Amino acid sequence: MNTAKTAILLAALTALFMGMGYLIGGSGGMLIAFFMAAAMNAFAYWNADKMVLRMHHARAVDEASAPELVRLVARLAENAAIPMPAVYVIEEAQPNAFATGRDPEHAAVAATTGLLDMLTTEELAGVLAHELGHIKNRDTLTMTITATIAGAISMLANFAFFFGGNRNNGGLIGSIALAILAPLAAALVQMAISRTREYSADRAGAEISGHPLWLASALEKIEGAARAIPNPAAEANPATAHMFIINPLSGAGADNLFSTHPATANRIAALREIAAEANRARGKPWG
Repeated sequence: MNTAKTAILLAALTALFMGMGYLIGGSGGMLIAFFMAAAMNAFAYWNADKMVLRMHHARAVDEASAPELVRLVARLAENAAIPMPAVYVIEEAQPNAFATGRDPEHAAVAATTGLLDMLTTEELAGVLAHELGHIKNRDTLTMTITATIAGAISMLANFAFFFGGNRNNGGLIGSIALAILAPLAAALVQMAISRTREYSADRAGAEISGHPLWLASALEKIEGAARAIPNPAAEANPATAHMFIINPLSGAGADNLFSTHPATANRIAALREIAAEANRARGKPWG
């Protein structure tokens, strides 16, 4: 169901982008928009992971420099039946983590020092399993494409505002409406996709770690801390906020249209229900 919903939302975002190109420049504008989207997505496909890691000042670690973390990721990757991703640490007090990469063969997970200091080994396993769930579901590529198209829509909207659109397709008033409404629509679709994929990654992470309540406990701990501790790199690059396990931006709100993440309480409730379902199936507690 989540996969179908994501496909529909991506199709809607692409249609919005192509429609904007048509309204700005007719059929020629739509063709230009198509090639622009293709070029931007090709660039993002090959370079987005490096860009995001660089934005957040992540440093690569290995078994020599961070043995416990790397071995934990390796065990979870084996459970998930995916290749071992590269492992990065971010010198940041806010507890958080994200995954990136175009596919499971070219993936990376990054955790902040605040996260490593705050969580128990079990809770950290729950968080890392969630990020590996994103990799296994190929969410990292989906979110990259979503962010790229949404950014392109904003760029086209700015062009329409300053230079005007096709006079046969709304003229100045239509261009102003496009400049205001199109980026808003794109942001709403991007946020809807982000929330959908978070629930899927929570479920996948529960399966990978074998303990849904590990992630539930971790989310309870880091949600409040993430709100209280600012993340300067994330604030400077808000387009990457949807990648983190918890919204890294100040003022993160509830599960509504303008949130990049589901409400943490809703995610915890869903994880507890997964654990309860497993308990009923196994006939004994599963934490």
